[in-house]
Amino acid sequence: MMISVLPKTLCLTLLSGLMAVAAQASPPLDLTLTRWAENEPFKAQSLAFLPGSEGTQRLAASIKNGLLLLDEQGLQRAQLPGSFQGLDSRASGSQVLVATLDNARQQAMLTRLDADRRGWSKPVYLPVRDYSVAGLCLYRDEARNLFVFLIGEEGKGEQWLVGAGDQLSDAPRLVRNLPLPPNAEFCQVDDAAHQLYVNEQNLGWWTYPAHPEADVVRQPVALREPFGEIKQAAGAMAIVPGGLLALDPKGKALHLYQQQAQGWTPVGELSLMNLKKPEGLSVNQGKSGLQLLVNDNDGERLYQGALGWTPTPVATPAALPVVLPTAQTQPVARQGDAADDPAIWVHPQKPALSRVLGTNKKQGLLAYDLKGKQLQSLPVGRLNNVDVRPGFMMGKRKVDLAVASNRDRNSLSLFSIDRSTGELREAGEIPTPLAEIYGVCLFKPASGELYAFANGKDGSFLQYRLSAPDGKAQGELVRRFKVETQPEGCVADDQRQRLFLGEEDVGVWEVDARADQPATLSSVIKVGDVLHADVEGLAFYQSEQHDYLVISSQGNDSYVVVDAEPPYALRGAFRVGLNARAGIDGTSETDGIEVTSTPLGGAWSRGMLVVQDGRKRMPEQAQNFKFVPWADVVKTLSLP
Repeated sequence: MMISVLPKTLCLTLLSGLMAVAAQASPPLDLTLTRWAENEPFKAQSLAFLPGSEGTQRLAASIKNGLLLLDEQGLQRAQLPGSFQGLDSRASGSQVLVATLDNARQQAMLTRLDADRRGWSKPVYLPVRDYSVAGLCLYRDEARNLFVFLIGEEGKGEQWLVGAGDQLSDAPRLVRNLPLPPNAEFCQVDDAAHQLYVNEQNLGWWTYPAHPEADVVRQPVALREPFGEIKQAAGAMAIVPGGLLALDPKGKALHLYQQQAQGWTPVGELSLMNLKKPEGLSVNQGKSGLQLLVNDNDGERLYQGALGWTPTPVATPAALPVVLPTAQTQPVARQGDAADDPAIWVHPQKPALSRVLGTNKKQGLLAYDLKGKQLQSLPVGRLNNVDVRPGFMMGKRKVDLAVASNRDRNSLSLFSIDRSTGELREAGEIPTPLAEIYGVCLFKPASGELYAFANGKDGSFLQYRLSAPDGKAQGELVRRFKVETQPEGCVADDQRQRLFLGEEDVGVWEVDARADQPATLSSVIKVGDVLHADVEGLAFYQSEQHDYLVISSQGNDSYVVVDAEPPYALRGAFRVGLNARAGIDGTSETDGIEVTSTPLGGAWSRGMLVVQDGRKRMPEQAQNFKFVPWADVVKTLSLP
C-alpha cells in the first residue's frame, strides 16, 4: 500500500476490497481527504452536513463558538452563541430541527434553524438528567413523531418525545429508559428501518429497535478482535441507506459495512494513519457516491472528502397505517405481564355510562369508565380472559353477566353486573377439568340460553350451558372439541351462531357454536405475511352495514381486520400509535382486544376498540388498556 501526502491533501487507499457481500469483483475504493475550513476562526467538536442542502452547507457544534451554520468553504452564515457539543438534525419543511448538548446548562437542547433567513428559534431544553450525557441522536417515526435518544455514562439511555410533525414540543416527554452499553458515546438512527446504532468503545457497534413500542434487544454490527475485524476501538458512525461507515479512532481506520437481510457484512477498511485521532464523522449521499466530513483530534483539524461507494439499500417492510388512542386506563396495580383481556359492558339506557372491564392476571377483575378511570377492583385471583353478555337470569333477578377464566383454580369466575349502575359483584364459580385454562368467550343464541367456551393450553375447548334457576350459577358441560396446538382468543357471532377461535401459531378458525352440531373447523386466516404469531385476542364488530372480525397479531404489534362472513376478505391491518397531542403512547405485545359498534357518545359515536398494551410507555408504568374510536379504524382502512 502507498499513501501519498500532498500539501493540503491526504489520499488514502482501501486496504481490503469488497468482500463476501460482492457478487463479483469490484475495483478498489479510494478516499481522498483534504483539509477543510483550515483558516476559519472556529474549532468544531461536532460537524454535520445540513439536511436538504446537497452537501453545500454544514452545521457545527463548538464548545467556544456555539452552534454554527457554515457554507461549503467553512464561512459562517449563522450563529447561536453558547457552548455546545454533539449534533444531529432532521429536515422540517423549509427548516431544520437541530439537537445538541448545552455544556453550560448540562442539558440536551433542541432548536429550529431557518437556513434561508439564517435564524434560530427559541431553544427547547430537556430536563437536567441525573447522569452525564455523552451523546444524542434524533429519530423520526412513520407518524412523523420526533424523538431524541440520550446516551449516558454507565450504560444509561433514554428516549424522549420532542416533537410531532414539523413542530417541536414545548414540554418534552420521557418515553422509556434504555439499557445501553458502558462506554457508549455515539449514536445514530436509521429512520426508515427504525434502527438505533450505538457504539461500545471497547467492544463494537450495536443496533437496537428505535421504535418506542419495541422490545429492548440488540444485535451486533461489528465487534473487536478476536470476535470481529475492529482492531482497537469503536467510535463514531454514520448511516446511509444500506450501509454503515464507522471509525476506529485508536486504530485510525474507517470501516465500511453493507447491510444484509440478516446482519451486516464488512466491505472494507480504509487506513486513516495520517490523522491524529479521527473522532467525528458525517456522511452525505450524492449521485456519484458519498461526501464525508471527518473531525480530527477534538476539532483541531477538519477534513472533507469523497468516496465512490454506494451501498445497496435493503428492502424494509411497508409501514402499516396507524390509528391513535384517545384515552387510556390507569395502569394496573401489578408489574410485569399482568393486564390481559378487555370486555365492554354497554349500559342499556345510558351508553355514556358504559364500562370497560379488564383482567389483571396477577390480581383479578377491573372496571373502568370511558375515560379510563378505575371504578372497581375485584381481587378474585389470576383472571386471564373475560367476556360479557346482557340479560342473564339469576333466579328471578335479571342481570348482565361477565365470565372470566380463573387460572388459580382452572375455573370460570362469574360476575353479575347491575343493569342500572354497572356495579360488579361475584356471582359464583364453575369448575372445569382443564389442566391449564386460558381463554373464555360467551355465546347467546336467539333462544336466550347462555353458553361459555373455555379453552386450555393443550388445545381443548369445553362448552358449558350456564344457568342459575335458584340464584346460584351452574354450568353443564355440553360439548368438547380440540385444536392441535395452544389456543386462547375466541369470540362468538351470536346472530349467525358461529365461534371464531385463534390457534396461536396457526391462525384463526371458525366452527359452529351450537352445542348439538359437529365441531368442524374452517380456516378464516392463517399465520403468514399479514397475521403474525402469536394470534391473541379476537373481537367481533357487528353493525347493520357490515360485520368484521378484529384479530390481535402480536408478532408484529398490529391488528388485522377481515370480513366476518365467508370468504373472510382481508380488509387490512393497522397499528395503534403514539398520540403526541394527548400524551398517550401506542400499543405493543397486545394480548386481548374488544370492540363494540354501539354509539357510546363523543369520540365513540361509531363504537370503540379496546386493546391491551403490553408495554406501557411515556411514562414507563405497569400495563394498561387503550381506547380507540372505531370511526378512526373505518377511515384508516377505508372500510365499507
